[in-house]
Amino acid sequence: MCWLTSKPLRAGGRYVIKHTTRSAFARIEELVDRVDVNTFAREPEPSELALNDIGRVTLRTSEPIAFDPYARNRRTGSFILIDEATNTTAGAG
Repeated sequence: MCWLTSKPLRAGGRYVIKHTTRSAFARIEELVDRVDVNTFAREPEPSELALNDIGRVTLRTSEPIAFDPYARNRRTGSFILIDEATNTTAGAG
């Protein structure tokens, strides 16, 4: 996931997930790791993702979402997270 807003992403955060034509609520269960874009090293279990950080997260959605690996199908392998309070795109994955 790439984080696109100045408000940091933290575990427990609630967002709207948009995937293809579907929307659902999503909660951040865990921040798995963050990628150092200079060395490509992975930092395990960061406390947050800041603006322009790239990392892996675990999400829990309010409804099941069928998806494909991004490398196989970009349309069904991507999503965005929307901040419920501001309606801005907060992250993309």
